[in-house]
Amino acid sequence: SDILAAFDQAVDDGVDVISLSVGASYAPPYDSDSIAIGAFAAARKGIVVSCSAGNSGPGAYTATNIAPWILTMGASTVDRDFPADVVLGDGSVHAGVSLYGGDGRPEGELLPLVYSAYCGSRYCYSGYLDPAKVKGKIVLCDRCGNARVEKGASVKLAGGIGMIMANTDLEGNELLADAHLIPATMVGATEGDKIRAYIESAASPTATIQFRGTVIGEGTSPAPKVASFSSRGPNRVTPEILKPDVIAPGVNILAGWTGAAAPSDLEIDPRRVTFNIISGNNLTIFTSSVKKFAIG
Repeated sequence: SDILAAFDQAVDDGVDVISLSVGASYAPPYDSDSIAIGAFAAARKGIVVSCSAGNSGPGAYTATNIAPWILTMGASTVDRDFPADVVLGDGSVHAGVSLYGGDGRPEGELLPLVYSAYCGSRYCYSGYLDPAKVKGKIVLCDRCGNARVEKGASVKLAGGIGMIMANTDLEGNELLADAHLIPATMVGATEGDKIRAYIESAASPTATIQFRGTVIGEGTSPAPKVASFSSRGPNRVTPEILKPDVIAPGVNILAGWTGAAAPSDLEIDPRRVTFNIISGNNLTIFTSSVKKFAIG
């Protein structure tokens, strides 16, 4: 009812475009989908309605907001990156990304490296890591299971001083920059496999993380490219109508951020910022004909 009321209010306000980044976990039939119903009423008034396809990719039939009268948006990468590369004790370099800018960065110093699967929790669940095996070390954690930044908090709680988060095969090699609580970086599945192999083979594995700030155009091609998390078609309700319709920037996007929440969005994070880098289904419209724009 709130969504329908918001559509009605936007129509009454005389907007030209409604952008809605809300959706169900699956695509319901149009006549029982409040967003599709509200968008249909707006479209009859000549209003363009664009909605996010969702963040449930890369599986098929995961796109939502797929009614024919909705402009369904997928998420894409951009040519901006935040490199934070892993350098192992054998000299090999493995590309990663991070937004961490705090104290305690290794700055080239090689530190002991361990794999979290041998320390109590492959996914670095809070309270499950053994401090005796983690303290004073950089910890390789596998992605999934809990929030990405939460893994670093778990490592910190156990006495670790750095984290490398590795994608599993499900996420592949796409990288998302996070405002980690400790010196940390994310690497792709391929690089993660190489780091695990090094840990297995080295008598005393070591690593450091090289934080390189913001980079434009370097190592980010091709861009734009569909984000791995962006929901895919085909259209579950009307297969003959292709969805999503278009993609727009949605990976590592610079955006204004509320002071009511931490950049990691975790309650244990005391930091507050006015801007943040976030990822998801986004939409940017540049046109001189739009007089009013409603965002939901």
